[in-house]
Amino acid sequence: MAFLNGKYRKPIIRFWQLAAVIIGSAVLYLVAVYFNFFWLFGGMPELKAIENPESQVASEIISADGQTLSKYFIENRTPVEFDQLSPNLVKALIATEDARFVKHSGIDPRSMFRVFKGLVSSEQATTGGGSTITQQLAKNLFQTRSDKYKGSLGDLPIIKTVIAKTKEWILSVRLERNYTKQEIMTMYLNTVSFGNNADGIKTAAKTYFKKEPWNLDLPEAALLVGMLQNPSRFNPRLFKERALERRNVVLGQMMKYGFLTVEEYAQNKLKPLALNFYIENHNTGPAPYFREVLRDWMKSWLTQYNQENGTDYDLYRDGLRIYTTIDSRMQNYAEQAADQHMRDQQTKFFNHFKELKMNPWVVKGTNGGYAPDPYFEKRAVRRSWRYRELKKVYGEDEVKIWQELRKPIKMKVFSWQGDRDTIMSPLDSIKYYNKFLRIGMVSMDPRNGDVKAWVGGINFKHFKYDQVYQGKRQPGSTFKPFVYCSAINESFVTPCTTIRDAQVCIGDWCPKNSTGSFSGQELTLRQALAKSVNSISARLMSMVGPKKVVEYAHKLGIKSPIPAEVTICLGTPNVSVFEMVNAYSTFANGGKHVQPRFVTRIENKEGQVLAEFPVDEKEVISPSMAYQMLFIMRGAVEDPWGTAQRLRTQYGLSENNDIAAKTGTTSDYTDGWFMGMTPNLVTGVWVGGEDNHVHFTTMALGQGARIAMPAWGLYMQKIYADPDLAGNERSPYRRERFYKPDGMETNLGCGGPKLDTLNTYMRPRVTDDESILF
Repeated sequence: MAFLNGKYRKPIIRFWQLAAVIIGSAVLYLVAVYFNFFWLFGGMPELKAIENPESQVASEIISADGQTLSKYFIENRTPVEFDQLSPNLVKALIATEDARFVKHSGIDPRSMFRVFKGLVSSEQATTGGGSTITQQLAKNLFQTRSDKYKGSLGDLPIIKTVIAKTKEWILSVRLERNYTKQEIMTMYLNTVSFGNNADGIKTAAKTYFKKEPWNLDLPEAALLVGMLQNPSRFNPRLFKERALERRNVVLGQMMKYGFLTVEEYAQNKLKPLALNFYIENHNTGPAPYFREVLRDWMKSWLTQYNQENGTDYDLYRDGLRIYTTIDSRMQNYAEQAADQHMRDQQTKFFNHFKELKMNPWVVKGTNGGYAPDPYFEKRAVRRSWRYRELKKVYGEDEVKIWQELRKPIKMKVFSWQGDRDTIMSPLDSIKYYNKFLRIGMVSMDPRNGDVKAWVGGINFKHFKYDQVYQGKRQPGSTFKPFVYCSAINESFVTPCTTIRDAQVCIGDWCPKNSTGSFSGQELTLRQALAKSVNSISARLMSMVGPKKVVEYAHKLGIKSPIPAEVTICLGTPNVSVFEMVNAYSTFANGGKHVQPRFVTRIENKEGQVLAEFPVDEKEVISPSMAYQMLFIMRGAVEDPWGTAQRLRTQYGLSENNDIAAKTGTTSDYTDGWFMGMTPNLVTGVWVGGEDNHVHFTTMALGQGARIAMPAWGLYMQKIYADPDLAGNERSPYRRERFYKPDGMETNLGCGGPKLDTLNTYMRPRVTDDESILF
């Protein structure tokens, strides 16, 4: 008491008064910031946001066999749980970013004092940051420095930073009250960016090392943690030495805080970076063409779902899990087969026109040969995206547009040996790209409509147009089975009926065979379709009539409009590969048309099922009719004159296995098609140029059996070599026979009624609304 009455009384009182003022001011300031007095400080996240923090999560596309195909995202982030983190990651993060993480409650006074001391002594670079992991999480989660939480004082630079820091302190304390240390660390690693479009630790581990986060070794974990200070500055792709040095700093911190021994530190410090770099974007990964179709389908589905359920799910932010029908193994085999086949075809294509000493855009000359197409250049330019963009700038000034098109510029172009840098005018690039053949290939399980593999082109980065779904071309002879089906189902003929291969005229239309002559032989329907004889298809069309053929084609699965003209019997309507595969699947599925299915189930990020998509099928022809068509189309492979017999003789695919198939080639070899069916898989292949005038000039090179069928053969070889897909009786795509309905003859290749050129034995039926011409 005497001490208080002495000369120190006043200073002590002043000290406590000052302390009270400072503490009171601090409390008042915190309250003011928390409640945003007079709108000076900006808002704070609500309690609900803290209890259920949201961050943008990529929607995941999952294959039928459980593999992640790709993601839809703005920020490429997929969250993980704590037990999915490598212990190396956890130790490296604590040692580097927040050594007292397990001891503090969101704010670490020691760390703040260390920073202040570092600033005074100019040791900032080595003393570390003052923000705890929890504070950094608050900053990342709630974007405390964004305009959303900016008040009236938010435009004052230093004050803005102080207010943001204060909010982060408050939020850190509240986060610590709501979450465990493990949850906070997991959320932090899920939200941080590692550069190169890698948000969150799962994506970062895949991007830099093609690993899962639980498999990261010590040097890999140290590198990723080291990058957090500045992902651009310590980007290991661009600045290897700098990234290596930073990684070793992290290893040093781990040794300093007892996570590593001196020997472990010395050993790991000498290891190289050992990157296995892979940037995930919408141009890379399996099934890119399918993913684009799926993207549009999902947007349409989400619009309807959100309207009906009052939700606001976003494809790019809400972490949906989309379970697709694509099988990652089959997709890989399809892409490999298409790549292998198209490399070979492109070499033949270049060599073919090199011998002809001309560009590959041709038209039939008056002498029956081929000549350069004089209108190709203008047609190709007007179809290009460059022309459309220049049109926006220069309007109707064609002179200016063509001047720009002829200016050489630097560009990166596609080649089968990899992208190459070059200097080329846009006009030359348009012509360059038109020299490449394209492919469309899709595979469907006929039993449920599940799309198993989808190859829409030769390279998605450079050729975005999807030849499976968007491209519609004449199917040639692959359309003939619809004519045969119509004739048999309407009781004009049976598979046993024989028809003479002779000239047929329907009105003034008298089609020729591809050979240019008629054999005069009497052929069964199986023989006729196996040889793809045009005269027989025309004869069947004369019986049934075009309207009935159109009706059956639509019933089987073709959606595109088809003109009711007699010429369609030779495949003149424009259809997509996707439609053709769906229609052929009706034959393989015992006469039941099944709606194609991309997705089986959609879940939200919590695992709640939002929708399931069952099989949707309807019988459109009888099982016996479907089997008869399969029997007829097996002739292309099994019979010695069949156009697809090489699948048996060269590819070895028909052993203990039924294959029904049809090749197709359009006029001037513009389009090459192949449709192949097994009891459990239907696959269609189209090959051709982007422009109809870009094609081979000989049947030997341009027919569907040469230009399209080998891709199917290579694909099926790979499937049958996979023990999981085809190795035993339980495998889903094993070799087997088509199911024969009860009561049907085993051998349908019997003798039967014959039709001569005058239709002596069987007159066609004529309906009231349709005349049939002879």
